[in-house]
Amino acid sequence: MRCLCASSIPLVLAGIGLGAALAAGDDAALSDDTESCLACHATLNPGIVADWRKSLHARVTPGEALKKDELERRISVVKVPDNLANVAVGCAECHNLSPEKHRDTFDHADYKVHVVVTPKDCATCHAVEVKEYGQNLMSHAYGNLKNNPVYHSLVDSATGVQSFENMRTSVSPPDAETNADACFHCHGTAIEVEALKSRETALGEMEFPVLRGWPNQGVGRLNPDGSMGSCTSCHTRHRFSIEMARKPYTCSQCHKGPDVPAYKVYTVSKHGNIFSSMGGNWDFDAVPWVVGDDFTAPTCATCHVSLIANGDGEVVAGRTHRMNERLPWRIFGLIYAHPHPKSPDTTIIRNKAGLPLPTELTGEPAADFLIDAKEQEKRRTAMQNVCLACHGQGWVEGQFARFENTIETTNKMTQAATKIMIAAWEKGAAKGLAQNDSIFNEAIEKKWVEQWLFFANSTRFASAMMGADYGAFANGRWYLSKNIQEMADWLRFKLGGMEVQKKE
Repeated sequence: MRCLCASSIPLVLAGIGLGAALAAGDDAALSDDTESCLACHATLNPGIVADWRKSLHARVTPGEALKKDELERRISVVKVPDNLANVAVGCAECHNLSPEKHRDTFDHADYKVHVVVTPKDCATCHAVEVKEYGQNLMSHAYGNLKNNPVYHSLVDSATGVQSFENMRTSVSPPDAETNADACFHCHGTAIEVEALKSRETALGEMEFPVLRGWPNQGVGRLNPDGSMGSCTSCHTRHRFSIEMARKPYTCSQCHKGPDVPAYKVYTVSKHGNIFSSMGGNWDFDAVPWVVGDDFTAPTCATCHVSLIANGDGEVVAGRTHRMNERLPWRIFGLIYAHPHPKSPDTTIIRNKAGLPLPTELTGEPAADFLIDAKEQEKRRTAMQNVCLACHGQGWVEGQFARFENTIETTNKMTQAATKIMIAAWEKGAAKGLAQNDSIFNEAIEKKWVEQWLFFANSTRFASAMMGADYGAFANGRWYLSKNIQEMADWLRFKLGGMEVQKKE
């Protein structure tokens, strides 16, 4: 293969050999194709190359990874292709893989290169993880938001551009760039190839694909090869670190609040306190991750993802990339907490009113689409097994009883707010479903959204993760109560004004 910039390799590399310079300290051999990539990109993108050089991909071949004991193994296929087994996982091994399957493939330096590396590419070595992730709500996050008219109406009401004329406000739908910079930053965008465009580079004029929806590494990104999701949401390129994925900072990118305040609650919890104080001495790279030896308090990954073992080598919890594997309840993002959906594609859900919601507006679950009590108990037990690695049975049972009581009480507080809003619709103080209007665009409706999207969510997370203040005054129960009073007052004032207008 011809490299367009072989003559542009910095003099510092001359005479010592490119492979030696780039693989210094690394045991894994580089493929000729990856060496060719690095000849240019070590100069053009030194940050990317430096990050990759520190990765396990650069140091351990897939063939070596397969020889590890089962519990220590980070690769989940039985066999990798022969041409990949004995070389480092480098540029070519990811960006030149199956070019015919990628709509973003383009001719580059005599290679067929695709820009977007996808879960299908990662499945070459990590097939189990990719399959599990595909069964995960996260992988469907783009479609679950974009293709649900109720949720999408909420997006439009939040990200649309408002104007004020003649004493009235109006909202223009958000453009694609606004959505990509807001809700779809985390949910993922649809990456589409618009055209090829010539661009002047340090190496002369070259053609590159123009991608709509790019950049994005959202959890439910739709990729040009038809796959869903982005492994780099958690294992950031180009180091793809398990350490990074295990630290709570990674989850905080999307789970900070006020709608999903998991990270904020974690930081004020006792677990977060221990992590902040002692986490600098933990081993975040060990596989399996041994509780008591490698770490002494959970992070997000401990509870939801990681392979956890005890000091005797017994598995406490198996590795999973289906993030709800240990979760009986879905506690955020929706009007009421409810059992988890059976399918990761939540657009198929319909309640009795025909709405694509997992509950009625009044709270009753759309049970046909949700896991049953037996499956809930299975998931509860899986999560409790993680807790029991550090806590006694009485502590764990008491914590779960308290948390499930919080689910019940926050649902009741949401139900009270919903009844006020429905009364506003029925009495003509606001327009709702019966008037074929958005349920998110009027003042009382926005306060209703805050009731469940901010305050009920915060209270539940605080209860689940033992970060009490977020369930009391920091967007917790105080605001649940205050919001109900303000909604009721708003309705009375609005109806009073309507009565005055009638008399006039």
